[in-house]
Amino acid sequence: MSEPHPLIVPILEKVGFFGIANLRHLKVDHTLITTLVERWRPETHTFHFPTGECTITLEDVALQLGLRVDGLPVTGPKLCNWEDMCSTYLEIVPVKGESLIGSMIKLKWLRENMLELPEEPSQEQLHAHCRAYILGLIGGVLMLDKTGNKVHLMYLSLLINLRRTRRYSWGSACLVMLYREMCRATNVSSKTMGGCASLLQSWAWHRMPYIAHISRIPSTFPLVCKWSGGRVLNFLHPMVDDEPNPS
Repeated sequence: MSEPHPLIVPILEKVGFFGIANLRHLKVDHTLITTLVERWRPETHTFHFPTGECTITLEDVALQLGLRVDGLPVTGPKLCNWEDMCSTYLEIVPVKGESLIGSMIKLKWLRENMLELPEEPSQEQLHAHCRAYILGLIGGVLMLDKTGNKVHLMYLSLLINLRRTRRYSWGSACLVMLYREMCRATNVSSKTMGGCASLLQSWAWHRMPYIAHISRIPSTFPLVCKWSGGRVLNFLHPMVDDEPNPS
């Protein structure tokens, strides 16, 4: 994803996704990720090291990414009229069989066709652009599938009311998917892995600092900002009210 439009930055901060936007700057060390996966045991969901076992916990997700690990479950419809949903909430319409594959939309198409904001956008335009940007972050950074080029549109249903979006447990969903993808990657026939590799790498560098790159940025919350060079935010500040969105 590109830099977020300045007009949607306050919304990203309010829903807790601005820190995830900063992960675009984190270069993934594929050798490190491969080494960690080789140490992963699906039977125990832990890494087996000569010194013992360890794993990534929900606490690690909260500290590394600043995402909520409690709240509403991240789940949505698997079958829907996706063209109508995209037209209504993204103000763009994918083409079935080309940019829309089943229930998934291609990330490249989403980036290239995201609604362009005028100088003085309406609230509907602002929210549509922001939904598309967050959807791209979910599919391209937070919860990648093994292809890394598509995102499921069920997540769009959780972005309809952006005031409600921050109530969902995005952190636990991210961890569940990372666990699942690492388990799949242990299969000798598997050649690719989805999930949030940035979380795995940041966790490894924080817990095993002797393998981490040298960074002059002090450790602060969320911890991944140390490696991504991202801006530090106070994700605990209640910046969005919980009133239902009339739209």
